[in-house]
Parts: sequence; C-alpha cells; structure tokens
Amino acid sequence: MRRKGVSPIVVILFTAFFIVVFDNINFMQNVLKVFPFTWQNSGFLLSTVIFLWALIVLIFVLITTRFTLKITLIFMLFLSAITNYFMMTYSIAIDDEMIRNSMQTDLKETADLVNSKMLLYLFVLAIVPSYFIVKTKIIYASFPREILYKIVYIFTCILIIMIVLLSFSKYYTSFFREHKPLRYYTNPTYTLYSFGKYIVKTYAKKPDFKDIGLDAKMHDPHKKLMIMVLGETLRADRLSLNGYEKKTNPLLEKEDVISFSNLFSCGTSTAHSVPCMFSVYDRSNYSYLKGISTASVLDVLQHTQAVSVLWRDNNSDSKGVAQRVVYEDFRTPATNSICEGECRDIGMLVGLDDFIAKQNKDNIFIVLHQMGNHGPAYFKRYPQEFERFTPTCKSNQIENCTIEEISNTYDNTALYTDFFLSKVIAYLKSKQGMFETAMIYMSDHGESLGENGIYLHGMPYIMAPIAQKRVASMVWIGSERIKERVGFAQLQKNAHKEYSHDNLFHSILGIMGVSTVSYDSKKDIFNKDVR
Repeated sequence: MRRKGVSPIVVILFTAFFIVVFDNINFMQNVLKVFPFTWQNSGFLLSTVIFLWALIVLIFVLITTRFTLKITLIFMLFLSAITNYFMMTYSIAIDDEMIRNSMQTDLKETADLVNSKMLLYLFVLAIVPSYFIVKTKIIYASFPREILYKIVYIFTCILIIMIVLLSFSKYYTSFFREHKPLRYYTNPTYTLYSFGKYIVKTYAKKPDFKDIGLDAKMHDPHKKLMIMVLGETLRADRLSLNGYEKKTNPLLEKEDVISFSNLFSCGTSTAHSVPCMFSVYDRSNYSYLKGISTASVLDVLQHTQAVSVLWRDNNSDSKGVAQRVVYEDFRTPATNSICEGECRDIGMLVGLDDFIAKQNKDNIFIVLHQMGNHGPAYFKRYPQEFERFTPTCKSNQIENCTIEEISNTYDNTALYTDFFLSKVIAYLKSKQGMFETAMIYMSDHGESLGENGIYLHGMPYIMAPIAQKRVASMVWIGSERIKERVGFAQLQKNAHKEYSHDNLFHSILGIMGVSTVSYDSKKDIFNKDVR
C-alpha cells in the first residue's frame, strides 16, 4: 500500500517557489527599473523568475540531505524573510560588509531594529510556511535511489539555467555586465554568497602582523593634547557649518572651527569604515584582512614612546583599532556617569583629568567614539531639551514616519553632537596652559533618510547614494603655534576641497608632529606645503 506523503523534491520546489514569489519583490522592482515591462521584455522578465527558481532549487538540492532537509529549508525561509524585510523597508542590499557590521553590533543596537513590522514579516513569510514544512510527511527512497534522484535534479536545474541564459543571452549579457548591482537583491542567493564571502574574509588564514612605523619619532618638542572624536552616521550636508538651512551647529559656529564639507568615507558601515580610516591603506586597496593584520595610526603614535593613547567608546566597539592601546567602555552606567535610558556621549569627558594626570609622556592622543547619530531610533540619541526641530519620529519604524519627521529627528541628533563637540573644545581650552590642543572630528559614514525610498546605511559602496558617503568632518586648533605650522588661514580656504578617510592616518601624524617612513606628506590635510 502506498504511503501518504511527498518526495523531498516537492517540498524543495514549493519552498523555492514561495521564496521567489514572496521574498524577491524588491529584486523584481529593481529589475523593472532597468528592463521596464513591455511586450519585448516580457519573455526575459519571466525568465528571471524561472532562472532564480532553478538556481534556488539547485542550491537546496546541493546542501540538503534526508537528515537536514526540513531544518535547512526552515532556516532559508527565516533568512529570506529577514533579508526581504530589510530590503523592502530600508531599500538596502545585504553584502559581506553589511553582515560584518551586523555581527559586530551589540544587543542594544540590534534591539533598535526590532519592531512589529519585522515580526509580521517573520510570521507570514517564515513561521507560517515553516509550520507546513514541519507538518509535511516526506517519503524518502532508498539511499542509492536518492543519490540518483539528486544527480538528476542537479543536472535538470543546470539545464534549465543554461536554456534560460542562452534563450535571452543579449539580456543576460547586459544584466551581468552592465547592471551588476541587480544581483545584490536576489534573495537568498546573494545573502548566502555574502555569508560565504564574510566567512572567507574573517576566518581565512590571517597574514603575519605587519607592525609599521617602528621608526616613528616625535620631531615637535611641544607638549600636545589632542582629541579625535570619531563620529557616527553624521552626513556633511546636515551641518549648518556647511550651509544647511537649519541651525544644527549654533555652538560650533561661535568657535574657530574649519569644516571640511567635501570629505568622503572609506565605507558605508562602521565595521568597514572605522578600521579603514585609521589604517595606512587607501580605500582602493584596503581589505578586512589587511586592516586587522597591520598596525594602525594609534600604534604608530605609541611607537614614538612620547605619546599616550586612550580610546573611550560609547558605540559598539573599536572594530579592532584599539586592541593595542588603553581602551575604556563607556556604554554602561558602571563607567559612564551620564546615562538616561542610554548613556550619553558627553559622559566620555568625565574623568579625563584623572587619566591625563597619570600619564608620564609629554603628548596625549584621545579617541572618543560616539553613539552620535546612530539610527533608526534617532529619537533616543539626544536628551529632550535638544528636540528643537519638530515634528519628530518617535519610532524605530522610520519608514512609517514622514520624510520631514525623520529629517527633524536626525537634525536633533546633529544638534546634540554640536553640543558635545562644543564641550570637547571647552575641555581642551581648559588645558591650554599645560598643552597645545586640537580637536579633530570625523564621522565614519553617512546616512540615508528616506530619499528615493532608501534608509539607514551599509549599501555596497559602488551603488550607495552620496548621503551615505559624504561625511561630516572638522578641526578646531587651540594652539596659535600649531595654527601657524599648518597654515590655518589657507586651510580655511581649502576646506571645500575633496578629501577622504584616506587622509586621516597621515593628517594625525602631521598635526601631532610625528615623522616616519609610513607618513605621506601629500595626504596630510594639515601640511601647508602641499596645498
């Protein structure tokens, strides 16, 4: 008597079809932007569905066994659902750097992303179909026959894919060569590819550590105290210092600050940009493995034996940059004395006097890593008294807010950053009798605020909008001698020139007065001789 149930391939076919139809809407929307629906394009558009279906079926056949089929398909449903949510809600693509960023995000930041809409996506697109998979009885053939079936399915999928490619070759030639970013939206295939790329980059055999700048010497004998504020998610066009119509910098406008209005980031995520900007490598030749296996500019400062380095963090962490310097975590009330729901950046200034008093070196370089303007819960990033631009978005579901509400809330975070930086400057002014002082501020990346339906950050650099790449950056110099050394007046005139994170490594060494073969004077923003 025939047992009731279905074969494994039936479950695979239906699961793959469900994912193609319901979890690849964003992919099809982007394809239609490039290949609009016309009678001439209709065959190709239908072929993309068949191609993707066959590809997903092929992957599922390759990676599943009778012992892992259900759990693997359920995992794929959850992965596809969560990828679909982020692509549909924020118009972002999931690449390996986005995965790295998510892996390095702490629980508090992750909680800001969880909302009822995400849970609804998971329920409808993952939990419900998973229930049917669990309840479905699967009938397996004998082991040899199952192997034979698997070989047949694999070759059938490959044959279908080849027929599709050959039948519409002129379209797919354009698809793969001219419109490569389209593949970023295939779900879950590109996410799986990105996971693989992330694993290879992260766990591949790491090269031997390259300790650069061992010849570093302090050629400037004057005692210096410099603070580098590492910003989070602040874009250049939201500073009134750069001409933005809202007064987001009322305090900094009163200071002798130079704002670099045309400075571009190394990446579009914290996990990529932070180690890159402190590294000796330019964006074009930087990689994760190079970054973690090469000394940063902070290491080079310490090699002088004349600089004490401190990293204080109110963000997720230093992304490996501060592994060899003094590191202090300011994300909890145990260390940060100014916490109200979440710990404020201003708390990182508390206790600096004690640190400075204990140092026996002439020069001190401090990095303060902000929580800054981190989204999507922008409303949490500032105290109530800084809510000057209204109406605001009091939700982490920013896609449900108007562009005006999102913009106002984000601008309030910029206003709080203005307050924080003014306090940093005030602190440095209080030390001018003991040290020559300066502050460098530079954000790690920018942010999309709903323009063209795109939110947050982390898009692949090649396709990211300028809002995610042109970042806020400025310098305040308290020492008249350093102002003269860097040519302050000329620096002001050149503030509109195009710079990038590539300049930071060399600019820190330059303003600190450090000489080393690793220093490139042509990349030093503060070198008046090369302007």
